[in-house]
Amino acid sequence: MPVDRKVIVQSAERIVVKLGTAVLMREEGGVALSRFYSFVEGIADLMKSGKQVILVTSGAVGLGSKRLGLTRKPGNLPQKQACAAVGQGRLMAMYSDAFDVLGITTAQLLLTEEDFSNRRRYLNLRSTLSELLEMKVLPIINENDTVSTAELEPMKDGTVKVSFGDNDKLSALVASKMEADLLLILTDVEGLYTEDPRKNAQAALIPVVEAITADIDAIAGGTGGTTGRGGMRTKLEASRVAVQSGCSAIIAGGKIPGVINRLFTGEELGTLFMSKPALSGKKRWIAFATTVRAAIMVNDGAHHALSTRKASLLAAGIVEIRGQFDRGDVVSIIDGRGTEFARGIVNYSSAEVDKISGKHSAAIDSEKILDRNYDAIITRDNIALLETVKAGERE
Repeated sequence: MPVDRKVIVQSAERIVVKLGTAVLMREEGGVALSRFYSFVEGIADLMKSGKQVILVTSGAVGLGSKRLGLTRKPGNLPQKQACAAVGQGRLMAMYSDAFDVLGITTAQLLLTEEDFSNRRRYLNLRSTLSELLEMKVLPIINENDTVSTAELEPMKDGTVKVSFGDNDKLSALVASKMEADLLLILTDVEGLYTEDPRKNAQAALIPVVEAITADIDAIAGGTGGTTGRGGMRTKLEASRVAVQSGCSAIIAGGKIPGVINRLFTGEELGTLFMSKPALSGKKRWIAFATTVRAAIMVNDGAHHALSTRKASLLAAGIVEIRGQFDRGDVVSIIDGRGTEFARGIVNYSSAEVDKISGKHSAAIDSEKILDRNYDAIITRDNIALLETVKAGERE
């Protein structure tokens, strides 16, 4: 049955819109005012039609750089944070003033990684956003770059973590948390192409992606625009988070005149990623919103049991512990090739798991290796399976 894009887009009641630096700023610096006000009018029209909208915006570092007279992108972390501190107030003032003219009240939320990785803060944030939406307020979200380094500073120790990676991942986490119907990512590329359109003029736009396969993953390039920090890779990963959370996603060109209004009146712009049945709220948090600082490698038998039978992870299936963790932490579960296929909340610390790895329950109990409160290292209710098949890693 053919996909009716128009129905999917127009039936969306709760929408997360992500605006990147590359579409908000001119390449030579400064805000692209005509596009900025077009975005504002498009979002206001959606809200006035009865839809709930959450805006995730970049641009603070770019605005700060312009205001400080920098001729090139800030090169180190303190410079980036200083630019963000200068630019964030200016960015929010622009939004507040523009939406106020159209009768829309705005609210600013500056988030850090901990607002997602800490379960209590995660749930409190959801309550705040829900209340704002009920009050018909537009939440405007950005990462708090002045204190957070998850996006600004690359990881050097191999740690797998939330790492918003531009605001693409942040927008997907918000869409997942808030059970949005549609995530709209507006960027300086008009969607996902068969090849990089900047290098090959014959590249064709892919209008609909029903599943993010290894082939789709291979298409996404890793090069971002001149002003932003993300590329198509981060946008594809954001779309993956959204669709696994039951939310459709569209990557479209933010430089297309009137793009928001044109999309919601039925014009087929950009690439639509079809949603899948959603993980439960807790498993969405385990899968996407938590910082993961360690990994457990499992053997083929455990991999099969977890993936196909939704089994718990037992000590006998563990091959190797990578990193350290405490009871209650979320860890990555990887196969023998090092590919992450699941995440879960552990019942034991890394030191405890190391003592019993590869051993069966009878041996653990008979040898009194560990005083166990749980049979499983990770119980099945606390395991979230991921769809992370990468190019060249087909089963």
